[in-house]
Amino acid sequence: MSDQRIILPGPLLLVGCGKMGGALLRGWLSRGVHGNQVFVVDPAPRDLEDVQARGVTLATALDQLPAALQPGIVLLAIKPQFMDEALPAYRRFVKPGTIFLSIAAGKTVAYLKDKLGADAAVVRSMPNTPAAVGRGMTVILKDPGIPAAALDLCGQLLSAVGQVGWIDEEDQINAVTAVSGGGPAYVFLLIECLAEAARAAGLPADLAMQLARETVTGSGELAHQSTEPATKLREAVMSPKGTTIEALAVLMAPNGLQQLMTKAIAAATERGRQIAAGK
Repeated sequence: MSDQRIILPGPLLLVGCGKMGGALLRGWLSRGVHGNQVFVVDPAPRDLEDVQARGVTLATALDQLPAALQPGIVLLAIKPQFMDEALPAYRRFVKPGTIFLSIAAGKTVAYLKDKLGADAAVVRSMPNTPAAVGRGMTVILKDPGIPAAALDLCGQLLSAVGQVGWIDEEDQINAVTAVSGGGPAYVFLLIECLAEAARAAGLPADLAMQLARETVTGSGELAHQSTEPATKLREAVMSPKGTTIEALAVLMAPNGLQQLMTKAIAAATERGRQIAAGK
């Protein structure tokens, strides 16, 4: 997560302030954005007293905002299933210099332009849930039709909750969604599986889960802090003729973890393409 101070060229409108929107909002405020520059629309806001105290304007409906408001950035943090109904009302903000930054899964640039208007300047991105603790990973589509300064600002806004990467082709966002968007679920499943394997090996269930959680989270932090590639970190745990190498012989077999993971990511990527096509 970057510590770079964010300087907004104008007001920012956050549409939707659930867990992801709230994490972003608090990240911006911690990076120097003034609360009076931020306007939030959420029909059922919760636990936002701290941001209101810092001057953020909170509305439950668009018509509660100042009539003259013209945001430079409209960040769309609405759940995808609500976009059909919600987006047309925001057409009023489609003007030169205004960027619509979407963090919604499965909603293409073409879809967003259809709802907002063909002239809307849309930037699509895909964050993941560790953003809630400042350790997210967000990938942004680098659209050549969007000014470089606007893309840079989008990167700054999203880096407030973790790391940022870039892609050049929109179809790649389906693989991004499969890997990092869904990735936390795969890691949580790993914890479940490791705990169950420990229980099957004779350990008490509570200790098995503690071992699994702490091993996975600790290893993640080690990978985060280390400059070594994952292969080197793995090899450092392996001793010749030891116990770990026996387990890895199973996990790294031709029908092992890599084959399963490749198949899983391919399935999720294809489903992303289907969702984008409205299937």
